[in-house]
Amino acid sequence: MDLTALEDALLEPRRPALVRTGLSIELPPGYEAQIRPRSGLALKHGITLPNSPATIDPGYRGEIKVILMNLGEAAYQIHKGDRIAQMVIARYEAIEWDEAELNDSKRGAGGFGSSGR
Repeated sequence: MDLTALEDALLEPRRPALVRTGLSIELPPGYEAQIRPRSGLALKHGITLPNSPATIDPGYRGEIKVILMNLGEAAYQIHKGDRIAQMVIARYEAIEWDEAELNDSKRGAGGFGSSGR
């Protein structure tokens, strides 16, 4: 679903801003909300979420606020009612694990391009 701004906000270049939505939710156990950027804002104006995807866990009861970042050169005006982000509700599995030695693998601890692709 789209999240909209509760009030006007001015996004200065390269400064994060917290934008209120006025929306509060109560998620059931085993569900999370993921907050994601809107592709149109990102492409046309350089507006993104620096912590994307943001996660809201089922224990949170406060207002959903979105951290927006203006990667552009000029300030960008958000108006009350503007669609500023998207929210996806997803099921997750809670797991428990014991600390133990990891088994070897062909790739090992290699990352960031170590798979050859």
